[in-house]
This record gives sequence, structure tokens and C-alpha cells, in this order.
Amino acid sequence: MENVISVSNLVKNGILNNISFDIKKGEMVAIMGPSGSGKSTLLYNVSGMDKADSGKVIISGHEITGMNEDEKAAFRLNNAGFVFQNMNMLSNLNIFDNIIYPAVNAKKANKNEINEYAKCLMEKMGISELALREIREVSGGQLQRACICRSMINKPEILFADEPTGALNQSSSKDVMDAFEAINNEGTTIMIVTHDSKVAKRCGRIIFVVDGKIAGDIKIDKALSEEERSSVVDNKLKELGW
Repeated sequence: MENVISVSNLVKNGILNNISFDIKKGEMVAIMGPSGSGKSTLLYNVSGMDKADSGKVIISGHEITGMNEDEKAAFRLNNAGFVFQNMNMLSNLNIFDNIIYPAVNAKKANKNEINEYAKCLMEKMGISELALREIREVSGGQLQRACICRSMINKPEILFADEPTGALNQSSSKDVMDAFEAINNEGTTIMIVTHDSKVAKRCGRIIFVVDGKIAGDIKIDKALSEEERSSVVDNKLKELGW
């Protein structure tokens, strides 16, 4: 299976220390580590939201580290989706208009096509009835599912998520991870930064980052039960001394 993301010898301000790994098409990979380990910095540098000091990142054949800022911004808009812990919705727009905003900017489709696809995404996420609500009128879990819709509106090949369940309760976290899993099952490659083993065990692979270096890389068989997945992750965490 082809690599969608290839990272080689990535270095950033003493935070990332010669990190290298590949992510294959269709994988859902958790980047897991304690606070200060460099995992969010890694996501920002891999996705082109920050500039590495050295090293190379190639996404779908495009060398991100060789692009200027305008080129990286255009690449992110058209080829990648982003979901963050703080959600970053525009307060002057309702839920539906927030979701379609990136597609309107990208101008990849006409407004009717954009609207219909947004409705389809919202239905899949179980939030169709929230379309005209203001962002302050919905729960945190509902808002994060709206953010996932927004991240998918331009049909990206890759979805980046930074602690997407960090501000949510257990029930809402499960709903959000169910949404990520459904998207991944349809073929979207996903890279999720998390410190939460409950989130990591839902992924097919976990890359462990400690002090800016990769401390482990394990695959988790999706056929395993929830208890078996937990055991695999917990054993690795014990091995790492977490």
C-alpha cells in the first residue's frame, strides 16, 4: 500500500529530534505522548502549519517542506482537513455556514453542490437538525462533530486532528471517535494527536513520542475486542514507563 505521508529526519527547535516515519493510505494513526513530548509540534510540522528547521515531509507526492507559505496554505485548503481541541468555529456564522466556509473559499464546486454535500456530511454525523443553530447553542460534542463535517467539506485525502476529544466528556468523546472511525472506514487517512489511551486504542496504529523522538510504533488489529486493544496499549505504556 502506498505511503500518503513520508517524514524524514524532521527537526524543530530542539522539540523534534530527527523524527522519521511513514503513514500509508487508509491508516488511522494516533500520535501519543505525555505533555511536552512534541506530539502537537509534530502534527503542525507534518501538516505544514509550522516550518521545520530541517528534514523533509512529503504528502501525496508533494514536498510540503519545500513550499512557501502561500503554497502550503493552498495545499492545506484543498488536500487536508483539520480538527482541533478548541474547534475554531467562526462566531458570526451558524453551524451550516461554518461547515461550508472552506469549500466556498476553495471554489472547487458550485454552491448547490457544496450545500448538498454539507447536508450529507451532517446527516452522517447525526447533526442535521443543528444546521441553523449558532455555535453557542450546541453542546461540545455536537460542535466537534460539526468541525469534523467542516474538515471533510473539501473531500481531503488526509485528516489531521489535535486532541479532538480533549475538551469533551466520555460520551461525547465516544461519538467523535465513532465519527473518525466511520470516515476512516470510507478511505480517509487520519493522523490524531492524543494523550488519551481510550482515543489511541480506537486507531489501527500508535506512534509513541517521548522527548521529541519516536519511542515506539505498534499496530492494533481492529478485530480485537475493546478489552484486548486496551491490554495492548496498556502493556506498551508500561514498557515505556508512563
